[in-house]
Amino acid sequence: MEFIFGQLELFYKIFKFLLPAIPATIKITLLSFLFASTLGLLTAIARLNKHRSINLPARIYIDVVRGVPLLVQIFFIYFGLGKILNLDRFIAGVVAISICYAAYLAEVFRAGIQAIPKGQTEAALSLGMTRFQLWRHIIIPQTIRLIAPPLVNDFISCLKDSSLVSIIGLRELTRAGTEYYSQHFVDFQTWLLVGLIYLSITLSLTRLSSYFEKKYRIPGLGIHL
Repeated sequence: MEFIFGQLELFYKIFKFLLPAIPATIKITLLSFLFASTLGLLTAIARLNKHRSINLPARIYIDVVRGVPLLVQIFFIYFGLGKILNLDRFIAGVVAISICYAAYLAEVFRAGIQAIPKGQTEAALSLGMTRFQLWRHIIIPQTIRLIAPPLVNDFISCLKDSSLVSIIGLRELTRAGTEYYSQHFVDFQTWLLVGLIYLSITLSLTRLSSYFEKKYRIPGLGIHL
């Protein structure tokens, strides 16, 4: 019993040390994914444009960014561009993750947009809708409902990849775990608790995504077994 209580007390001490870093992890993830979603949608629209001068840069951006590891992009933006533009760790980390995930989300958005029947576009334009109204009221709402599952999956991946910014000294959950280990040399319990915290957040997001997927499912679309 003494061993069990000792372990519980140790876990509690570690958790208190890690607790302030959890909001930072969530903040980095939310901001990065918000910017990535916006940039990804714009890139997807450019990718679908018929003019080569517009879709070619979008294709190059997607191919280049997806071909370079996120860790390398973080180093490049923080140690490279960061020195020129005077970026702090937080901004550099958010920018790097946003640029990386925007390339992946662009392809997700493109697939969702192309899944919408062409007849809906023709019908909307024949009713006198402008292009802006078409995208605002028909294409984008349906696209988001169609791509909800992969969108949540990318958000979960973004949450886990936010741990990579610890390499540039940005204090989030993984960095806090490293700091605790370096101070107390407790490895197993520290990283077990860090992993459990990440797991609890991702499981919560998975349950939330299942709820919204069922709530906003488009009737008649897809096969339900």
